[in-house]
Amino acid sequence: MQTTNTTLSPAQARVKNNWEFTEVWIEPMLSPPYILLLLCESEGNCQIYDPTQSYKVIFSSNSYDAAKSWLLEDEYEPIEGRLLASELV
Repeated sequence: MQTTNTTLSPAQARVKNNWEFTEVWIEPMLSPPYILLLLCESEGNCQIYDPTQSYKVIFSSNSYDAAKSWLLEDEYEPIEGRLLASELV
């Protein structure tokens, strides 16, 4: 069995147990589409993670609207639906 050493970045550690919801956003003009993850904390802070860069935080903001605007500016589109932390409990 292979084990991996998963060290969380400071931003990842902060939201590990304090997130409220996550959304998946895609850049549909690329083939295959490029995917980013938007994770928002219960306090309103949001981070955008890039799965292709070991989930590195590529954008942070203190509001959902700012994070959403950043994604829309780069022509990303949200995938329908939102995963709520409360649904996993």
